[in-house]
Amino acid sequence: MRLEPFKLLLVDDEVELIDKLLKRMKMRRVDVEGVNSGPDALALLDRKKFDVVVLDVKMPKMDGIEALREIKKRYPIIEVIMLTGHANVEVAIQGMELGAFDYLLKPIKIDQLLYKIQDAYKKKSLTDQKIVQKKKTFGRTE
Repeated sequence: MRLEPFKLLLVDDEVELIDKLLKRMKMRRVDVEGVNSGPDALALLDRKKFDVVVLDVKMPKMDGIEALREIKKRYPIIEVIMLTGHANVEVAIQGMELGAFDYLLKPIKIDQLLYKIQDAYKKKSLTDQKIVQKKKTFGRTE
């Protein structure tokens, strides 16, 4: 599978899962980093640019919905894919209402996750292009 270059952040409190996903993504030449909590994700997002975040719903300290809310407040064009091991329609709806790109159930197949990440990245790229175009139209370049 040939992927466009993008920056991916994985957020899950399951250390083994993050390690496994990091290895598999890096084997596919994805520029990826992983953290184990919402606060760690927000701290990393403050320091580095990412295109897509894959975010677990159930985490201690700050759950995925709370982290999603804060990510979308600070970085509205980053696309966020929610992951959960529990089929919970209410949480899925709440995540989508807060701006999540999509919602996937664990255990996740790596190819399914990659396709979803690619779709999210395409959406973010289109948003980036629209922003650039609007800046040109209104005479502002940055």
